[in-house]
Amino acid sequence: MRRLRAEGRYGPRLRDVLPALAGVVAAVCSVVAALAAGYRAAGIAVPVAGVVAVVLLVALGVRRGRPGARRRLGHYTPDELRELDTQGLALAVARMLRRDGWRVRMLPAPDRPRLCARDAGGRLLDVAFRPVAEPLPDEDAPHPHAHPDGAEAVLHLVVHRGVFRARDTRWARRQGRTCLLDGSALERWARGAHLSELLPYGR
Repeated sequence: MRRLRAEGRYGPRLRDVLPALAGVVAAVCSVVAALAAGYRAAGIAVPVAGVVAVVLLVALGVRRGRPGARRRLGHYTPDELRELDTQGLALAVARMLRRDGWRVRMLPAPDRPRLCARDAGGRLLDVAFRPVAEPLPDEDAPHPHAHPDGAEAVLHLVVHRGVFRARDTRWARRQGRTCLLDGSALERWARGAHLSELLPYGR
């Protein structure tokens, strides 16, 4: 047993799980006490409704916690992001944008997808996926025709799972209305942060 604990394979000790266990016991006792009080005050309808509500909440939590459902809602783990190809990354970013309240459509480009998005306030966003900030030699410039109205006010976002170089940051600063989203910021966004927390333009 000592050898297994030394190798980290024995599992947690009682003192490690005791706070969580005490919290669960306290929560269960609180729910039972509330149902009993409701029964005394209003009859059997209160505990029945309480049990149904608890079952529904647990079912909803389990369903939302499944990887497929979680990803459809725009939440990804760092490992899941690393396993995506470019098309998969574009789909993930589209889901995260929708989670933050943007309306998104993907522009047709089999090898280099782009996203065009609009938020509730009418702001426009053009999203490109590449390892550098500047357009690649064989890549078209951002598509102004994708936003026929107010194209000059489009915010350009360049997404990269790695790290941008200093020259990329300087280029984006010179362009104006161009933001870079590197791997660490992408992971924060995928964990649930709002895009406005990651971009200098805010909401």
